[in-house]
Amino acid sequence: MDFPGIAVALVAGGIIGWLASLVMDRDGSMGVAANVLVGCLGSVIGRVLLGGLLGGGGLIGDPFDWRTLLSAFLGALLLLAVVNLVHRGRLR
Repeated sequence: MDFPGIAVALVAGGIIGWLASLVMDRDGSMGVAANVLVGCLGSVIGRVLLGGLLGGGGLIGDPFDWRTLLSAFLGALLLLAVVNLVHRGRLR
């Protein structure tokens, strides 16, 4: 992957992580780096777990396909739910 591809992945990961943190009510406690990390890790989790189910494919594919973005967002939500469960003792 070239530099522009990595930059796009980080920006998309940051946006997806930020949106997931808003839904899970963690926005105030997370910074930009945490949003990027959650978005990127959530993207991998979502695409591995849900990519085939949604028909978007595995880890390699069109990054702006709606199925890819949806699976990345759902993966980020799942990751934040696990983090909330560990830290707060509840999902939300």
